[in-house]
Amino acid sequence: MIYQGNAITVASNGDNIATLTFDLKDESINKLSSAVVTELGEAVQALQGASDIKGLVIASAKDVFIVGADITEFHGMFAKGEGQIAEMLEQVHGIFNAIEDLPFPTVTAINGLALGGGCEVTLTTDFRVMGDKAKIGLPETKLGILPGWGGCVRLPRIVGADNAIEWIAGGTENRADAALKIGAVDAVVSNEQLQAAALDILARANRGELDYQARRDEKTGPLKLNPIEQMMVFETAKGYVAGKAGPHYPAPIEAIKVIQKGAGEERGRAQAIEAKAFAKLALTDVCYNLVGLFLNDQVVKKKAGKYEKQAQPVKQTAVLGAGIMGGGIAYQSASKGTPILMKDIKEDAIELGLKEARKLFGKQVERNKLTSEQMAEKLSNIRPTLSYGDFGHVDLVVEAVVENPKVKDAVLTEVEGLVDDKAILTSNTSTISINRLAENLKRPENFCGMHFFNPVHRMPLVEVIRGEKTSDAAVAATVAYARAMGKTPIVVNDCPGFLVNRVLFPYFGGFSMLVEQGADFQHVDKVMEKFGWPMGPAYLLDVVGMDTAVHANEVMAEGFPDRMARDAKTAIQVMYENERLGQKNDKGFYAYEEDKKGKPKKVSDDAAYALVKQVVKEDKAFSDEEIIARMMVPLCLETVRCLEDDIVATPAEADMALIYGIGFPPFRGGALRYIDAMGVAAFVELADGLAAELGPLYAPTDKLREMAKSGDTFYDKSA
Repeated sequence: MIYQGNAITVASNGDNIATLTFDLKDESINKLSSAVVTELGEAVQALQGASDIKGLVIASAKDVFIVGADITEFHGMFAKGEGQIAEMLEQVHGIFNAIEDLPFPTVTAINGLALGGGCEVTLTTDFRVMGDKAKIGLPETKLGILPGWGGCVRLPRIVGADNAIEWIAGGTENRADAALKIGAVDAVVSNEQLQAAALDILARANRGELDYQARRDEKTGPLKLNPIEQMMVFETAKGYVAGKAGPHYPAPIEAIKVIQKGAGEERGRAQAIEAKAFAKLALTDVCYNLVGLFLNDQVVKKKAGKYEKQAQPVKQTAVLGAGIMGGGIAYQSASKGTPILMKDIKEDAIELGLKEARKLFGKQVERNKLTSEQMAEKLSNIRPTLSYGDFGHVDLVVEAVVENPKVKDAVLTEVEGLVDDKAILTSNTSTISINRLAENLKRPENFCGMHFFNPVHRMPLVEVIRGEKTSDAAVAATVAYARAMGKTPIVVNDCPGFLVNRVLFPYFGGFSMLVEQGADFQHVDKVMEKFGWPMGPAYLLDVVGMDTAVHANEVMAEGFPDRMARDAKTAIQVMYENERLGQKNDKGFYAYEEDKKGKPKKVSDDAAYALVKQVVKEDKAFSDEEIIARMMVPLCLETVRCLEDDIVATPAEADMALIYGIGFPPFRGGALRYIDAMGVAAFVELADGLAAELGPLYAPTDKLREMAKSGDTFYDKSA
């Protein structure tokens, strides 16, 4: 044994070939924590001191290779400042360069995920062989940083600047065939053949058939591009990536600049350029929030995983109510492999649901994600029916009929009598109380909410709503099914609007008051889109549908009359009364025309402005900052109230629900991180100033005032 650590071993075989194996104890994956990086340095030193070694294989004993750096350390590390970040990068560069400079040929055997720092480890070796099911990539830009352990230096020199930019700026996970095509790896084999393939490459290198030293010279020298080629590659890429990334995500463009600046330099100077840019990005709010987002996502997944372990198997499901929503649910279930019955009382509704599912599968075929045969196979997982004939074998039912408590009650009580006693019933309701819907059920413990967001195939969130009598088993089964559908389930407690809609409607309330006081709704949209929302409030209302918004607002007003009930008529109600429902009938705050792809395209409509005038009471001008405050404060306050009322268990779940459910700007981290970033005391002061004019919707809670006084935050700065 050449080296033995907690995560790394180095051993030599009879032919003097050493294997450095990553196998982090007590973990299911390999990751590069600071402790593991230190071990790697010790292992490389041991290799440098070993005699008679003729080659090195870097491998993993786990199902993954290395998933990347330990992201849980990032906030703490980055909080130490630029000097400490530079010191960390210098340490890693020293270790990785030492691997690259070993006096014998080296190869990495990539058996599973090799991401971020894990991918950068593979780039240090002369050769790479990859399992056919493995994936490789540099996703750092998704965390607001760039590859800082040599990825921006080595990858362009191995695969060319254009390919490297695509991988790094896009943050993609790439399959083995794609990696082989651009030369990121030298061979693709089955995992069973990896070790033999790696040893074969080393043998050929030692015989002189493969020139490993030439490989090193390419990686450590300047990038081979003349000035004209450089200009064409980098300037074209910057324009394209800037359009894709948008103004709020600087890392992808910064990564291209780093590759460009380092193109004419040797390894050491190019790495120094990379390190300086990494440290600059690591200290930005965007990076802090995107790392926080990753950590929050891990919290949500861990909680869901615990439920999943307790769940009874969900092998056969059913959706009640076809149409667009039912068809979307059926498609999602079928596409992920859970057979589903799709029941309705009308043949045309069934056909509409099947049409929706066929359309979505058809798009998968067009994008070469599925073959026609695979589409047919997955479609067969959806069984349309007008009767309850096979419901005795169903494990879980999703009721997705019209948003009317009487209709839902009738359907749920009917189906309860036809399913097995252990079957779970769920309601895809967006607003109706789960406790209310459970009142007439014989087994309320088997019932909970399962709120999908529209369009089902795109929106990642599912709210799992626990009623007063809902059992842990019902919640666990529903969470497990949502996960099986590829969704992110977040468990919340029952209240009007649950979590996401309860938080969204104060935002719409802020919008209504702005319009009432003379704000141009199109200008409000532009300001909020510039702030980072995918669409402004007027546009979002058109997408949601004015009828849905009016109904949901009535539920909120009844539940929270002190702050959500309004005496005056709103612009939303005026649109509804004048049958301007939004995209449902091509007219709302905007008019809608079909674009070249057949999708609705919004255009300004004078008729909408004429109607809005009915509710305008003032002619007031608002700055962009005032608009942002008027829109964001009520949304953030309601998120705080949901946390205080135990509707949602943790800040992490609250923020992730808003990001996944309504498109809260990810780079801002969520409503509670937004308050933390502003400072709780500053937020309370802002809210108090607005509440004096606008009323209880803007009034901070007593607990929030206490937090402001004591200097508390929702998140630990190092978490």
